[in-house]
Amino acid sequence: MITTAHVGVGIQGLEGQQASRASDFAIGQFKYLKNILFFHGREAYRRNCYYIQYSFYKNVLFAMVPYWFGFYSAFSGQPLFTALIYQMYNIQFSLFPPLLFALFDFEHPKPAFYSNAALYAIGLQKQLFTLYSLFNWILKAFWQGVLIIFINYEAYQTLLPDGKNYGLWTMGSCAYAAIVIVINL
Repeated sequence: MITTAHVGVGIQGLEGQQASRASDFAIGQFKYLKNILFFHGREAYRRNCYYIQYSFYKNVLFAMVPYWFGFYSAFSGQPLFTALIYQMYNIQFSLFPPLLFALFDFEHPKPAFYSNAALYAIGLQKQLFTLYSLFNWILKAFWQGVLIIFINYEAYQTLLPDGKNYGLWTMGSCAYAAIVIVINL
């Protein structure tokens, strides 16, 4: 609900204040409504579509690497990552790219939205958030998960001069670093 909050005298002033407190957000004058609807509304739709698909992508990619590792470990239950790494993934390593994207990404300059109505077609025709685009992101996550675990497994199975290999935790840490790099790029 959008309301305008005009501070006035008497009963109308109190009603306007109560309406602005009950609304999601309030604006001081109707001239600010144009900016909210025509610029921020369209950009919020675009950013939210990308953010939702990115969230699915990064979590599917993070889940696929241990899944594909299960084929190498014969599904023995051996974890590839430590418990702390699992907990820090969404908090520490995949928080900043969406935050920076939300703050600094603008597809077009603000005056272009006021003069070109064709720019709003992405929301009206639902071009950004389709079943095809969502499955495309998820398919990329599957494929990149296969590549990450395969490259790491093959690289860390080479033997050292003393006849030992690098070890599971080293391979898991490098696979985790590869996941973080891939999802942030």
